[in-house]
Amino acid sequence: MNIFLLDTDVVSFFLKGDSRANKYASIVQGNRLALSFMTVAELFQWAAVRNWGQSRIADLEKSLENYLIITVDIKVCRIWGNLRAERQAIGKAISPQDAWIAATAIRHSLPLVTNNAKDFQNISKLQVITVK
Repeated sequence: MNIFLLDTDVVSFFLKGDSRANKYASIVQGNRLALSFMTVAELFQWAAVRNWGQSRIADLEKSLENYLIITVDIKVCRIWGNLRAERQAIGKAISPQDAWIAATAIRHSLPLVTNNAKDFQNISKLQVITVK
């Protein structure tokens, strides 16, 4: 069994029952699925912005129990800082959120499953899996 890190977009497809989840089901089936702490934070931000009630937030928390949540450590922070600096130096900025997700994948040598591959183009040591 492999471990795949899901980007926020892909996990949201699964959580919402979005038909785009079907494109990724065969890739992740039978594997351990992980989320960066940043993805979890983005999901809770989404819930707050949309004024979800406690019941719906509890459902989200219950769903998150199915994933390995990867927290931040010093190495992830170092990778994040280097990645942001490298991208800035070549004029290809990366959002702080995407940089945290990429840094998490790089730190733990996990393939990143994303529907937004363009956000992660040309990042060394990052394996991106997407469906066109």
